[in-house]
Amino acid sequence: MTTRAPTAIVYPDSDGMPLPDGEYQAPLYRKLVLTLELHFQDAPGVRVNGDTFIYYIEDNPHRSVSPDCYVVFGLSEDAQESIKRNNTYLLWEVGKPPDFVLEIASESTARVDLGRKRDLYADLGVSEYWRYDETGGEFYGEPLVGERLIGERYIRIDMLQSSDGASWVHSDVLNLDLWWVDGELRFWNPIADRWLLSPEEQMQGRLAAEARAEFAEARAEEERSSRLEAQHRIAALEAELRRLRGE
Repeated sequence: MTTRAPTAIVYPDSDGMPLPDGEYQAPLYRKLVLTLELHFQDAPGVRVNGDTFIYYIEDNPHRSVSPDCYVVFGLSEDAQESIKRNNTYLLWEVGKPPDFVLEIASESTARVDLGRKRDLYADLGVSEYWRYDETGGEFYGEPLVGERLIGERYIRIDMLQSSDGASWVHSDVLNLDLWWVDGELRFWNPIADRWLLSPEEQMQGRLAAEARAEFAEARAEEERSSRLEAQHRIAALEAELRRLRGE
């Protein structure tokens, strides 16, 4: 009698289906993920990602959730290797849930984000759960909400108002301020006293700086040429004066 080898359980990194609001959400979560990834790139044990399948029950590939953006701190090398190797987040291998999760509102996902996902993140122990509605509240009812896990329940983090009407709220997990400014979610670093820039914004800044440097160099070269030309004219005039004087 032969014994059949147990079948290895596969945890897919995709469900094979396009995102229902992918064209709307994808540019938003890419910018947010890349901005945070750039900010934490030198911090050890930190991983930033988005649209990743998080499996939270071992041996059950049907129990997963996929945040638009997550940040997790304090990862061991084995935990980071597990995520890279599997291209998924196996909670029992990683050893802890994300510390920060942000969902982006859309017509097809808003109800789930406000209900089932919120409950699940609390059950998993996600320290902060954030919701961002680029429309200003069409889908979530408000543009930006942050909640902190206290015990087993999420408690809203107080939103503050700046003098110019912009709203902002502090994330203890990220140690960053999240601002709702002119319909856009921005991150402010209170320690460095500056905005976090996306890779695209940093590239634009570098290109602008290079353009300014090239302009300044061209202007300086033009001024040097003008000075040399003036010096040559003065020397020629002085030589002509000496000739006329018979010197």
